[in-house]
Amino acid sequence: MIAPVFSAFLGVFSFAILFHAPRRSYLACALCGAVAWASYLLAESLGLFLATTLAAIVLTLLSRMLSVAMKMPSTVFIVTGIFPLVPGAGIYHTMEYCIQGNTGAFITEGLHTLAMAGALAIGILVIDSTWRTRGCHRVRHSHRHGLPETARRAWRAGD
Repeated sequence: MIAPVFSAFLGVFSFAILFHAPRRSYLACALCGAVAWASYLLAESLGLFLATTLAAIVLTLLSRMLSVAMKMPSTVFIVTGIFPLVPGAGIYHTMEYCIQGNTGAFITEGLHTLAMAGALAIGILVIDSTWRTRGCHRVRHSHRHGLPETARRAWRAGD
């Protein structure tokens, strides 16, 4: 299990560079991808749909925590970290069967690929909606000026 997780780490690290993520986020992005892939491998015995959903939940939760810690958008970590979980081979085979005219295999593989993409979306949605309803995303605002707390301090320093 160490080799696949390390491969995911290197792949996501490379994708973060290709994606033009901020340099200081490369290791965190790679960590997100590696942890997501490890959680997928650990949950694989539960079924592919559930394993993909759980991996997406872990990825999104870790991305949200890293976004707060590193003061960056969580999108940086989610978009790069999801790289190992995307059903790329399924998309390829779906199109291959379509071009070959193998309708049965095309529909079967297409529905499977769509289900995996849906599992990713559900996993992200569960954490994202929970995070927003719990108020974890709120910025403290000044009642006096309607500005975030840090902007208010900067404004006062100019007085």
